[in-house]
Amino acid sequence: LALLPKIAASPSPVLLLGESGTGKELFARAIHDLSSRRDGAFVAVNCAAIPGELLESELFGHVRGAFTDAKTERKGRFETARGGTLFLDEIGDMPLPMQAKLLRVLQEKSFEPLGSDASRSTDVRVVAATNRDLAAMAASGEFRRDLFYRLGVARLVLPPLRDRPEDIPLLAAAFIERFNLLQAKAVSGLAEPALKRLLRHDYPGNVRELQNILEYAFILRGQGQIGLTDLPDYLLPPRETPPSPPASGTMRAVKHQAAQAALARNHGKRMETCRELGITKDTLRRILDQGPGYE
Repeated sequence: LALLPKIAASPSPVLLLGESGTGKELFARAIHDLSSRRDGAFVAVNCAAIPGELLESELFGHVRGAFTDAKTERKGRFETARGGTLFLDEIGDMPLPMQAKLLRVLQEKSFEPLGSDASRSTDVRVVAATNRDLAAMAASGEFRRDLFYRLGVARLVLPPLRDRPEDIPLLAAAFIERFNLLQAKAVSGLAEPALKRLLRHDYPGNVRELQNILEYAFILRGQGQIGLTDLPDYLLPPRETPPSPPASGTMRAVKHQAAQAALARNHGKRMETCRELGITKDTLRRILDQGPGYE
């Protein structure tokens, strides 16, 4: 955040790295809003959502007759973002041939629409983002090394939410304020048990997951504090199963009963059952297969 204004003030490309849901597009928009291009357009393209054969036309446009269905000329995203910022999301999914063409645009500040021999100049600030390991991809040849270094003149790595739990109360408060405005509700915040549970979660979906959790809570809660029972089921502690009645009968019956109870506690997962009982998979299988008659 301290570097952001300086990076925004420069004309260099920016590469945003981080897991899915860490807020890369928000940072891209912040770079645009803090830059001298703030009055220009902010144009976002998801490189993973557009088939490779269509991506060139999407970025550079095409002239009439460039292909069978090209009945009119169409501007590409580089053209519509002129004077502004072009955000290339999921850049790690861009096909290698397109990577070469993008590198040429970055170096020469010009492009050719599909089907045209005439170059057009471009005046665009490029911000790219990916949740993939571009350095490893460049080393293995999956991503052009020269493009990786050209895009990464200014590089920002956004940490996952599990590495910054101190941000969770601040983010939660911001989302609650936003949802109150959008949904005309009066939720006052998080009850302590709910906040403690959110602080213990590891957030594989990062900030986006936290936002979705609170949006779900707003479905159940119209006012007051969000409690533990307002959170999605997967965040709630598992329901305790009633204790099994004391085992009785012969040793073989006791073993079979204990194995069945442990299997139920572990939701049918045999490896976890074996770890709990301290036995091998073969032993567990014999106990279950032979029933109470096993000894």
